[in-house]
Amino acid sequence: MENEFVSYLITDPKYYTNDPKRFREKLIKALDATKVNMACFRDKTSSNFEELAKIFVQTCEDFAVETILLNSDYELASKLGATGVHLTSLQFDKILEAKAQNLFVIISCHSFDEIKKAQNLHANAVTFSPIFDTPNKGQAKGIDLLKEATMLYDIDIIALGGIINEEEIKKIRKAKAKGFASIRYFVHEAIPLL
Repeated sequence: MENEFVSYLITDPKYYTNDPKRFREKLIKALDATKVNMACFRDKTSSNFEELAKIFVQTCEDFAVETILLNSDYELASKLGATGVHLTSLQFDKILEAKAQNLFVIISCHSFDEIKKAQNLHANAVTFSPIFDTPNKGQAKGIDLLKEATMLYDIDIIALGGIINEEEIKKIRKAKAKGFASIRYFVHEAIPLL
């Protein structure tokens, strides 16, 4: 994934459900509808997180997804053989622990200070968000700020937040971001099938 533009799918129980069979079916449809080289299982509400995470890792492996991540739980990521973990912006203190487990580590950032901190702690990459308007996620950063971040910092920056169409992805490419991450873009691409 060295120079490849990252296409990063993130799940959400709102769209994928927490029913194991339906979760797998919906994930397959999303992976089938788009090119995905990074994917993260993100579910902050379901009690069967580990069961779904196991299905997620296996399904992503079946689709040859290069980087398979679990949200926040780096110990489970290591146990299930995932590539890595996507830490929340409250988990900067866990970067070194996750790296010590030989995991690829990405962390959510919402400011330049956080990007700098992630870089100093040697995270592999960051998401910077929200780039576009997203429900309940505060003021959008916009493309200009994204472009500035990619010029200032020497860490892979993946745009996140409000990305639902190709037009937005083109703007992200022009800003020289490493790639884009989204929940809704991949769901929308697979909508006829979901």
